Amino acid sequence: MARASRTAGATALLLHGEERFLVEERARATLAEWSGGLVSDFGLETLDGAGLAPARLQDAILQAPFLDPYRVVFVRAIPANRAEGLAPALAHIPPTTRVLLTVAGRLGSTNKLAKAVAGAGGAVEEMPRLVRRALSEWASKRAVEKHGLTAAVAAQVTRVTPPDLSIIDSELYKLAAFRASGAKLTPEVVTELLAGGREDEIFKLTDNLLPHPTPHALDIARNLTKSGLQPTSVAYRMARHIALVLEVKARQERGESLQEVQSDMPEHNFVIQKAFDAAQQANADGLEQALRQIRDYEWEVKSGQVDADLGLDVLLTRL
Repeated sequence: MARASRTAGATALLLHGEERFLVEERARATLAEWSGGLVSDFGLETLDGAGLAPARLQDAILQAPFLDPYRVVFVRAIPANRAEGLAPALAHIPPTTRVLLTVAGRLGSTNKLAKAVAGAGGAVEEMPRLVRRALSEWASKRAVEKHGLTAAVAAQVTRVTPPDLSIIDSELYKLAAFRASGAKLTPEVVTELLAGGREDEIFKLTDNLLPHPTPHALDIARNLTKSGLQPTSVAYRMARHIALVLEVKARQERGESLQEVQSDMPEHNFVIQKAFDAAQQANADGLEQALRQIRDYEWEVKSGQVDADLGLDVLLTRL
């Protein structure tokens, strides 16, 4: 799953790749391990990668520990297209400093930051995009080892869930919690929970999304990301809702009633009702423009041009 360039005696770890969920999970595990030896709050310094100057990073790395046996410097979400500029800061890493870097995107094998980390005795790990069999195997292992579910349940989840690890994991967590309550997880129950849960989680946001996002939309989106949903997953769900409203809008313009739309579309009647109401206040051109803006946001995040969280905030102000 992850490819490491060097691991022995690493004082620095660089995590990058297209699977942000895996990057962040690996980062949390590393921080938990490294923080175990700290005795004060001064031992860990966290820096945001966006806009970070090389001199600021170098100062943090070279700073001597105060009360702790060593310092941990964590730099999160470095934009991929700005990563090379930080390479000079890692020219020397004292034995009393441990450096953890995460990149929002994938770095090439010749990237200067990756070379600097490896040259300093650190490790570089890439989390490549999981597709098809690799995605199914990850979901199966996740279901069994982390959530106590079966591989069959994992297969059912991956069949109906977008290929986003954070969404798959949240669905598995939901199913595990349902089973822990004492209820039985039959294939029919799993189907019902998966069909309804994804919409329920985002209803509050979509209620405040059209015809233009209300002041509450930004807060709701931030709460969704804080609860573990990736910003790009929030954007995906927004696009899914807008696309549904656009389709319902086209049916309205053809003169179809709510009952006709509900009987002809596979979504739950309540979901169609919400989309039907939203479509009456929206126009098709605006909906199509919103979908293009979400598409552009996802491309910018995947290409490392913008930070996913900050980009989501900007996206909501533009819709």
